[in-house]
Amino acid sequence: MADSSVRELAELYLGNLLYALERCALSLEAEEKPLDAAFYRGIGRKLADAHRMARSGVPAAAVTDDSSDPHPR
Repeated sequence: MADSSVRELAELYLGNLLYALERCALSLEAEEKPLDAAFYRGIGRKLADAHRMARSGVPAAAVTDDSSDPHPR
């Protein structure tokens, strides 16, 4: 697996990554940091949406909406 791409690794571990992001968000909510929790949930949502679109054949470029990002750059 040393020559695996980021895409292959993300696909393989997507469920674990989404779980970890949600656990992070729950922890931040417990610390009364709702904006930070929303940020990590937004990352999880984008990953899940991109995965869903990739499986349905929609180009990844269609997943570019940053309106849910509470920390715009």
